[in-house]
Parts: sequence; C-alpha cells; structure tokens
Amino acid sequence: MSEQTPTTPAKDEDLKEYAGGWMTERKGTEAPTFLKIAFPVIGLFGVGYLVVYMNGEIHHPERGVFVQQFNQTSKSADGLMYGIAALVFIYVCIVVWFAVRKSTHSDEH
Repeated sequence: MSEQTPTTPAKDEDLKEYAGGWMTERKGTEAPTFLKIAFPVIGLFGVGYLVVYMNGEIHHPERGVFVQQFNQTSKSADGLMYGIAALVFIYVCIVVWFAVRKSTHSDEH
C-alpha cells in the first residue's frame, strides 16, 4: 500500500483572495450585470426612504398624530438628514462608478 500525500492546489497568479480565501476574484472578470443594476436601485431606494421618512411616519392614520406631536416637541434635524442622504447618494455613485469602471478597465488587459 503506497502512502498518498495531500497535494495543495497550485497558486493561480490570476486569483486575488479576500476575507481569508472565502472570496476570490479572477483577473479580467467583471461585476455581474445584476449587481450593476442592483447597486444603484438599492442605493437610490435607501436614499429615497431616508428622505421620505426622516421625520417619521407622519401621514400614518393611527400613529401619525403621535409622530407629529413628537416632532413638535423635539427639534428636527432636517439639514443633518439631508446631508446624510447626500453622503449616501455620493457613496452609491462611487460604487456604481467603480463597478462600471472595473468592467471597462478589465477589458483593456
């Protein structure tokens, strides 16, 4: 009976590992199309949700009155919330730009 030694797979120079090897990226691949669509859709939905509900659910038939009373007794921070929404929007634009740039950049190599 011959003794077999475990073999380790050859290190592929085109692979880049993230998270200790849990995720890998092959050089020359691009982001999937569904992610290129999902990034702006989810991000813009998040910005819209933040802007619409930044003062609470004031138009709700049951809770709206209480939320409006709370808003009257507390100070609103609309400027801060719009600033945060702007930062989230900028982040979404950067992520989308990175996904698109990555795919067009990988075609050159």
